[in-house]
Amino acid sequence: MERPEQLGQETLDAAGKVIAVHLNYPSRAAQRGRMPAVPSYFLKPATSLALHRADLHRPQGVELLTVEGEVALVIGSRAHRIAPEDAWQHVGAVTAANDAGLADLRWPDKGSNLRSKGVDGIAPVGPALLPAQELDPAALRVRMWINGDLAQEDSTSTLLFPFAQLMADLSRLMTLEPGDIILTGTPAGATVAQPGDLVEIEVDGATSDGATLTTGRLANRVVESPRGLEPYGAMPKLTDADRIDAWGSAEAAGLSPEPAQDPRPASVLTPELTEKLHSVGTATLSVQLRKRGMQNCHIEGLIPTKPGAKVVGTARTLRYIPAREDLFKTHGGGYNAQKRAVDSLRPGDILVMDARGEKGSGTLGDVLALRAQVLGAAAIITDGGIRDFGPVSGMDIPAWGANAHPAVLGRKHVPWAVDETVACGGAAVQPGDVIVGDEDGIVVIPPQLVEEVADDAVAQEREEAWVAERVAEGNPVDGLFPMNAVWRAKYDADASGEAGPQA
Repeated sequence: MERPEQLGQETLDAAGKVIAVHLNYPSRAAQRGRMPAVPSYFLKPATSLALHRADLHRPQGVELLTVEGEVALVIGSRAHRIAPEDAWQHVGAVTAANDAGLADLRWPDKGSNLRSKGVDGIAPVGPALLPAQELDPAALRVRMWINGDLAQEDSTSTLLFPFAQLMADLSRLMTLEPGDIILTGTPAGATVAQPGDLVEIEVDGATSDGATLTTGRLANRVVESPRGLEPYGAMPKLTDADRIDAWGSAEAAGLSPEPAQDPRPASVLTPELTEKLHSVGTATLSVQLRKRGMQNCHIEGLIPTKPGAKVVGTARTLRYIPAREDLFKTHGGGYNAQKRAVDSLRPGDILVMDARGEKGSGTLGDVLALRAQVLGAAAIITDGGIRDFGPVSGMDIPAWGANAHPAVLGRKHVPWAVDETVACGGAAVQPGDVIVGDEDGIVVIPPQLVEEVADDAVAQEREEAWVAERVAEGNPVDGLFPMNAVWRAKYDADASGEAGPQA
C-alpha cells in the first residue's frame, strides 16, 4: 500500500488553479440558513496557498480572520468532460486545508471572495498527501481544533454534493489539470481565530484493507501583521450580521446579552405530564377543553408533512406581517425574526407561525426545518405555505402548513416579531401554551389547565376503552355510551376490582 508523503513546496508550485466550494455540508447550510440546489464555486489564486506551520497573517485594521477546516483534492490526471462514475480516478491525493479568510473584505467581492480569500498564504494545506485511490471518498473525516479545543468535525458521507459530482460539474466547462486543487467545503463550526491562536486541521479515512490514513494535523498560528492595508481600494468594513456569520452565532460574536435570565415562559410540561398527553387523542382533549368552556382552542385547516405523527410541546411564536418593500428591506434580510426564532428553539418547543392564513408563499423551508430538528424542537406549525415540501416531509421533525408553495418568504411576508400572542389557523396562541397534535388535528391548551385536562383525558379514555370492550361483547350503546347509572356502577366496580351489578 502506498503510504502518505509530506506535502512540500512542489505541490504548491504545481497548483495551476485553486477552486473552492461555497456550501457543501448540511450542517453548514443549516447555520447559513440556505440550502443550495446546485454547487457554486469561487476561484483562489495559487499564491493563496501555504504550507504546514506557516503563519496566518491578520493585517492591521482587520478584525475577523475566519478559519475553515476542509478536505482538499489534488488532481492527479487531466480531466475534461468526465462522468461522475469516472471522476475519482482523476484525483491523485487528498489532504487537509484551512480555507481561511478576512471577513472584513467580503463586502466588495461577495460571492467571488477575491480579496477576502485570495490573500497570499491565507490557505494552508498539508501536512501529508494521502493516496486518493486507497481511500473511500465518502468516508473521510475532517476536524479542526483551535488551541486544542475541537471546533469542527464532520464526515464526507453527509456532503450535499459528493466529490464526483463536483469534478464532473467543473469539467463540463473547464479542464482540471494535474496539480489543481479543489477545496470541497467546510462543515458547521467554522469560526474566527485571533492572533496567538493555533489552528489545526486533520483529514483521515480508512483504506480498503481497514487501515487508517491521516494527514496529521495541519498546524498554523495566527499572527498580527505589522502592516495595514493601503487605501487604494476597499477597506475593512463589518456589520454585526457579518460578525455573527463569521463567529457562527451572536453569542460567540459577543453580541448576545448575558443569558442571566431567559425571558421566555417556562414550560409547564414535566416528563410525566408529557407522557399523559402523548397517551390521549386530541379529540379527547377537545372534549375536556369544551367542558371547561374553551371552545376555540383548535388550529384548523392545515396539512401535516408526516401524517399520523403525534406531537406534544410548548409553544414558541413567530409573527409575519404583510409584505411591504421598505419593511422587508429593513427587517427581512440578515439575522431576521424568522432565523432568530428558529435559532432560539429548545428541546420540546413547537414553533407556531402566524402567517395570516396567506398561502401564496413559503414560510418554512428545508434549512430552517433542519435547524429546528437539530435543536430538538418537537414540531413546526404555520398557517402559511411550506417550501421544499418533499425534503421537509423526509425529516424526522413533523410540520403542519396550509399548503406546499415554491415562492420565497418575501413574496408575501415580512418576519416581524418573536414570542408574542399570535393567531394561527383560527386559534390564538401564546408563548408557553401547550400544543398537542395528532391525525385528528391540533389543540392549544392554556398552561394553567394542562394538568387537570391531561388527568381527566386519561380517565375519559380509560372509560371509553372499557365501553368499547362492552360493545365488542355485543352490548347495545343505548345506556352504555354515555353510561347510565347501572353501567356506571359496573364500571366503577371493575375499576376498583370488585364485581358489580348485572346490566
